[in-house]
Amino acid sequence: MHPSTILVLTLLVGSGSFLAGLLGSMTGLGGGVVLIPMLTLLFGVDIHYAIGASLVSVIATSSGAAAAYVREGFTNIRVGMFLEIATSLGAIGGALLAASVNTRWIGLIFGVVLLHSAYMSLRPPPRDVDGANGPSRLAKALSLDGEYPYEGGMRQYQVQSVGAGFALMGLAGVLSGLLGIGSGAFKVLAMDRVMKLPFKVSTTTSNFMIGVTAAASASVYLGRGYVDPGLSMPVMLGVLAGSLLGAKILAHAPARKLRMLFAAVIGFLAIQMIYNSLRGTL
Repeated sequence: MHPSTILVLTLLVGSGSFLAGLLGSMTGLGGGVVLIPMLTLLFGVDIHYAIGASLVSVIATSSGAAAAYVREGFTNIRVGMFLEIATSLGAIGGALLAASVNTRWIGLIFGVVLLHSAYMSLRPPPRDVDGANGPSRLAKALSLDGEYPYEGGMRQYQVQSVGAGFALMGLAGVLSGLLGIGSGAFKVLAMDRVMKLPFKVSTTTSNFMIGVTAAASASVYLGRGYVDPGLSMPVMLGVLAGSLLGAKILAHAPARKLRMLFAAVIGFLAIQMIYNSLRGTL
């Protein structure tokens, strides 16, 4: 391949990765939901190498955006570390099941669930979002309640339904292990709708969590030779730059617009999942 062609291709991949990092940072999904379709469909990259580059980029997204979010006071670190136990165990179980379960049907069901999730994310939040149901004993015992910046001050919130949220995180991990994609959509929805965390706290905590799972998965792909430095470098740099910009935008963006962006991105992912499942290419 001619050097000028390689340069143009690198710039295009880097630019696309920048947009993926921007979306992943602002929605808490990680850049993989945009990167993998982009690399495979637009640039013809083998799916294994696309996933390897995506996992490296997710670590960059989580590292870049999470640091900014923690500094600004949005991320609930204790919630993230607690729920990461469930997602990690689920991912291991999903990886073990991957060889014996038909991922075509799993992907089809997953796509339908994501479409429903996109619809649910656009509905008005429940009235008890700030803890009208009363404090959760388990949340109190684990010191999961927190506060976040809100209209020039700090606003407190109480974490609800810790057990149900933990179970959903396990399911998110299983689906991630089965399908080889990030589970940010379920993480955000579980924290936002079930555990009643404010939406900005849900997305930032999801960013904080994603990197841990991606690091473990990336080591497997690296060991199998699916992490190509020539591809991973522009992807990682683009995603990192996009995630840092996304962190700045999220701090001042209205929650309603973030929900709409979240719904649009996971709706796109759902269509991709259903389409590839019906084609048998998942």
